[in-house]
Amino acid sequence: MLDWLQGIGHRVFSSISRMGRATLFLWQCLLALTYIPQKPMLLVRQLYSVGVQTLLIILVAGTFVGMVLALQAYIVLVDFGAEESISLMVSLSILRELGPVFTGLLFAGRAGSALTAEIGLMKSTEQLSGMEMMAVNPMKYVIAPRFLAGLISVPLLTAIFMAIAILGGFFVATEMLGQYEGVFWSQMQAKVDFYDDLINGMIKSLVFGFVVVWIAVFEGYDCVPTSEGLGQATTRTVVHGSLAVLGLDFILTALMFNV
Repeated sequence: MLDWLQGIGHRVFSSISRMGRATLFLWQCLLALTYIPQKPMLLVRQLYSVGVQTLLIILVAGTFVGMVLALQAYIVLVDFGAEESISLMVSLSILRELGPVFTGLLFAGRAGSALTAEIGLMKSTEQLSGMEMMAVNPMKYVIAPRFLAGLISVPLLTAIFMAIAILGGFFVATEMLGQYEGVFWSQMQAKVDFYDDLINGMIKSLVFGFVVVWIAVFEGYDCVPTSEGLGQATTRTVVHGSLAVLGLDFILTALMFNV
């Protein structure tokens, strides 16, 4: 019994310690962002790595999500004679929820795990220690560009996901289900609000991007410098990042719509 209680206490104190290290790490990372204007190419390379190389999966996933959502909307609405509202159901679902959430989950799985693995490998091969010995701050040259690149990339990828998903729904509604194109777009224009729907969705994407990138770079920087430790850190990035996206989505939705 005593060993069991000691194990619980150890895990609790370990979690609190990790949260403290993560908070201090975030503060140091934010301070290091002021160095990026002096070396803009560091940011450009990371934008390509975490943003452009994630674009393909965003395009494919967005297309199929929009197409499936349009089919499901038709199946539900046709029983009520409201199949002309397919565009409304597709657009609101994508802009408010599915766009930011799917992008956050896909980013955590693809770019987040890659960031953790890259930084963790640099730590395990003592590249970060070597930089410190040469009086080069790894927070400025390694961590900050990756953090800012992820923070910029997620909202942009979310906007692309939203656009391609709506186009996928448009294709299904007009080409497969025979809906008139003007009806699809007019319903969307009449009911979708720029602030309540689009802007709130982009705010969600910014929050998701901040948290996921923070988790990814911290797990890589704080991992145990072994192959096993690197694998565990990558797993934690995907799991914690995905859970953070889903949990924050509920909180932000409740706040934005005054539930």
